[in-house]
Amino acid sequence: MTATSNPLATTCCVIGGGPAGIMLGFLLARAGVKVTVLEKHKDFFRDFRGDTIHPSTLDLLYELGLLEKFLEVPHSQVAALSAIVGGHRFPIADFSHVPTHCKFIALMPQWDFLDFLSNEASRLPAFTLRMGWEATGLIRQNDVTTGVRANTPEGPVEIPATLTIGCDGRHAISRDAGHLQLQDVGVPVDVLWLKIARQPSDPENALGYINYGRLIILINRNDYFQIGYIIAKGTFPAIQQEGIPAFQQSIERIVPFFAGRTSEIDSWDKVKLLTIQVNRLIEWSSPGLLCIGDAAHAMSPVGGIGINIAIQDAVATANILTEALLSNTLSPHNLAQVQHYREGAVRNTQRVQVFAHRILNRVLHNPGPIHPPLALRILTSIPRFQNLPARFVGVGLQPQHIKDF
Repeated sequence: MTATSNPLATTCCVIGGGPAGIMLGFLLARAGVKVTVLEKHKDFFRDFRGDTIHPSTLDLLYELGLLEKFLEVPHSQVAALSAIVGGHRFPIADFSHVPTHCKFIALMPQWDFLDFLSNEASRLPAFTLRMGWEATGLIRQNDVTTGVRANTPEGPVEIPATLTIGCDGRHAISRDAGHLQLQDVGVPVDVLWLKIARQPSDPENALGYINYGRLIILINRNDYFQIGYIIAKGTFPAIQQEGIPAFQQSIERIVPFFAGRTSEIDSWDKVKLLTIQVNRLIEWSSPGLLCIGDAAHAMSPVGGIGINIAIQDAVATANILTEALLSNTLSPHNLAQVQHYREGAVRNTQRVQVFAHRILNRVLHNPGPIHPPLALRILTSIPRFQNLPARFVGVGLQPQHIKDF
């Protein structure tokens, strides 16, 4: 069967239904580009997804005319971030001065965000979302990617496409099948992922608690806290060997208001190890193939900005490639333009995260009570200082805007 006679043929096939994939599919279809998004799971419900919708992303929804409707979806809002260091609260970021319509981070389970965005995209005739379709490889002819092979509930299929875009995360089949070389930056920390029931009287803190050689991040998911327990890389087996009671005690010691409430963490089955990576592709593309988001550059959880970066990649990709896709003039040069435009912001963001890792690594190797450093006391006492991390976290180094075609 030829590409033109294959009913699955599309102009752009996007592998991965995460924030970058769904946003990119939405924007391309909105401009009239025929696009198919493949998501290997049957739904978006994944416990290991980020929950932060940043002010710059809320601005994109505003530009799409969707902000008011989006804010009707249940969520909480964080207008400032603080850290509890050695039992002392320090203000870190104040979003009241960021140059965006919304002066806050929206905390929303990512599956709700993806449901919302994909439902809006499904109204567009050029958009097709295939849930439960898992990409297994690329169709390649003479070193050019010409489509995607996938397993579906009905069996294997081939999807011919003018362009394939990998948005399939840090274990991307797209970059492996496309023989794109990955450069690992290296990270000294990992995250243990667990949850504890939330009570209405609990304080809200969206950044973290630091003490006794540990950092704990709390994400408010209304009826429970999603907890990120930061550890030095490779130390989880030693933590397990100490036993569940010792682990419970360490949580209560660092986050005092959890005292007497950690008994629900009664098995290591309720604690998941998330291996943190920071890496990037040397080349994001080859003829017929482009990788963006975590598939092109895995980000650390520092600042919770990975989603923001991935969505900015998607907007930039749509802005740069739409005209070439509509006119059937797409070339490898067009694909290289995306990397050329976005790579500086990505590299500099990763540099900031690597610097933060060095500080975290020192904290994690000092098991005693932490004494807040003088520099932290001085900087956080300067009101304008809080605007800088707010801008970095809430907006990023290269905010994007929707281009109309």
